[in-house]
Amino acid sequence: MGQYPDISIRPAVSADIEDMLVLLKELFAIEEDFTFNETIQWQGLSLLLADSKDRCVLVAESAHKVIGMCSLQTAISTAEGHRTGNIEDVVVVSSFRGQGVGRRLLAAMEEWARAHGLRRIQLLADSGNHRALDFYKRQNWTKTKLVCLQKRL
Repeated sequence: MGQYPDISIRPAVSADIEDMLVLLKELFAIEEDFTFNETIQWQGLSLLLADSKDRCVLVAESAHKVIGMCSLQTAISTAEGHRTGNIEDVVVVSSFRGQGVGRRLLAAMEEWARAHGLRRIQLLADSGNHRALDFYKRQNWTKTKLVCLQKRL
């Protein structure tokens, strides 16, 4: 793991929200579809961390500081006839990138998904974030023919 052997992956808790907001601010700075708003992201993280078997938020930690995160929410897929998972907010603080933190976060999330009976996991990534897309490709994620569309309500 390079020069950072003390990295651990664990479920996020409410006390991590401040650190996760810093990560989301960094992530949203490179995503064209989203704008960082501390109040809104605080609310979203609080909802994600509310007790539920249908979602998981993991953080990577080094020296008692959150340095990375990712989240997963489950859905029912008619194509699979079973539960699947949608991964979002995969981000590692810039000074720790390239050290295997993102790989470990995704591996831990995949383990959680298997343990909870999910049949497929998928994730969203900004189409212009070539570094992230290359990373996902190296982790054996494949592009689909689906296009993500949205409509604000």
